[in-house]
Amino acid sequence: MTTNEITAAPARLDYARTVPKVFRAMIALDAAAREGLDPALVELVQLRTSQLNGCAYCLDMHVKDARKAGETDERIYLLPVWHDAPAGVYTERERAALALAEEVTAIGGGVSDAVYARAAALFEEEELAHLMSVCFTINTWNRINVTTRKTPGTL
Repeated sequence: MTTNEITAAPARLDYARTVPKVFRAMIALDAAAREGLDPALVELVQLRTSQLNGCAYCLDMHVKDARKAGETDERIYLLPVWHDAPAGVYTERERAALALAEEVTAIGGGVSDAVYARAAALFEEEELAHLMSVCFTINTWNRINVTTRKTPGTL
């Protein structure tokens, strides 16, 4: 194989087929987590988390879903460097949500008081709980899909 050739590792198992009860529970948890949140915000959080976790399947899916939710290419392209994006590209709520998602994903050090307080100041308590739940579920989906080597673009 040359350095220009990239070969995807073969999928390991069909998670949904192998443990359908667990898969359906994850679908239900994911749906409940999203309730009351702006779909575009959910997609930004899911995209950023999937970038951090290296989940190609979720990146592929959530880029498509973000576009369907009205997300612009500029905001999708700048997401890996949202901290440095020009003012006005992401709202304060989005920045707070992305900061929270990053710290939930890199849980080793916990979620800092500053990041939590910023999110708590910008989201109502129920919204914040749903936002945290979206962070939890996308991290779980990433782990399922990375572990099973789910192929991007498949069902």
